[in-house]
Amino acid sequence: MKTKLYAGVAAVALSAGMAHAGSHVELTPGEGDYTWDSYNDFAAANDFAGESVTVSGPWLGAEADNFSNMTALFEAATGASVSYVGSDSFEQQIVIDAEAGSAPNVAVFPQPGLAATMAARGLLTPLPAGTGDWIADNYAAGSSWVDLGSYANADGATEAYGLFFNVNVKSLVWYIPENFEDAGYEVPTTMEELLALSDQIVADGGTPWCIGLGSGAATGWPATDWVEDIMLRTASLETYDGWTTNEVAFDDPAVINAIEVFGKFARNDAWVAGGAGAVATTDFRESPKGMFDSPPQCYMHRQASFIPAFFPEGTELGEDADFFYFPSFEAEDLGNPVLGGGTLMAITSASDATNAFMEFMKLPVAHEAMMAQGGFLTPHSGVNTATYADDTLRGQGDILLNATSFRFDGSDLMPGAVGAGSFWTGMVDYTGGKDAAEVASDIQASWDAIK
Repeated sequence: MKTKLYAGVAAVALSAGMAHAGSHVELTPGEGDYTWDSYNDFAAANDFAGESVTVSGPWLGAEADNFSNMTALFEAATGASVSYVGSDSFEQQIVIDAEAGSAPNVAVFPQPGLAATMAARGLLTPLPAGTGDWIADNYAAGSSWVDLGSYANADGATEAYGLFFNVNVKSLVWYIPENFEDAGYEVPTTMEELLALSDQIVADGGTPWCIGLGSGAATGWPATDWVEDIMLRTASLETYDGWTTNEVAFDDPAVINAIEVFGKFARNDAWVAGGAGAVATTDFRESPKGMFDSPPQCYMHRQASFIPAFFPEGTELGEDADFFYFPSFEAEDLGNPVLGGGTLMAITSASDATNAFMEFMKLPVAHEAMMAQGGFLTPHSGVNTATYADDTLRGQGDILLNATSFRFDGSDLMPGAVGAGSFWTGMVDYTGGKDAAEVASDIQASWDAIK
């Protein structure tokens, strides 16, 4: 029955993402740039006709449609059906369902924290045997992804629970290629070169950076991303990880140093548009627009992959605006770390069909089908990057594939009172002139107060 179903689904039409609005992408097994060999082998080895796999997660709208389109390939290969339900209150609902014994087979977690908590309570099932080793071998910076998806079980033993599927990149610097070309500037490949370029822009009469921390009640959060990115470039991964859990104190010298390196950018009147005094009051959504002025108010803007949504209407990425990797210090020899986030898939109700589904999620074509629809990045080193929907996504995907380590946004891993509280306000105080050590001590005090 499975073979008949597979033969009857010659092409799976995938609804397009934003990059292909109004069109569609068709996947016909054996055709196009997709990796079909492993898919065909999988289809031949797996028959789950009549069985079902339920999936729950935070994806809604187009994201949910894209995921369901991709799972049609699993259905065609196995004869099983996949049902996805998205919720804007997923993190609350999944706990309720798991405690009630009515959890879906697979849950899609927006970040590791809740998954780790549920694993410790015995509410998750470990991934199929060998998956951790597979991730280490097949994801760029594989050990990072293994660590991010491995948690202590109810007995305190660490097991692999999370397979990351769709990540985002924050370690980006945006710029206007025409501005660089007119001024004779080249894209820097090390932090030393980036700092030298910033000095050169000032010497040439320009301003290198646009930085804005304003975000209403969340004012200050953009600075936390700066500090996290700098921490990964000036301290060990162990120090970074300890910092997010407070095993390394917030006022540790490594943290103070990262804050002060951020200050070289944000507290330097000559380096930032409007002067240092404007950093905390400039809305982060308005900040990058200075790059598009003529003459430019600034030449560079460090921000995550979402920021083009706030570029002037009609901006063509790759032509009018582009990005490069926020580089590492050559002298520090800490590799090419990447800061970002992502969603991970974990088993909340085990079955043979569910295990097969998780095996399917390891196939390159599962990722390529999402890549083709847009809005999706993967560290899977086995994918054909030609299947990305556009050059912008392909470039960000290349950054992931060239990463030597990956870490989640540190503030998101901290208690809310710190990561979404005192860390934000502390960065505003720092850009306003307060001493870095004093700011770090204040944040540490806020953490101590909630222990």
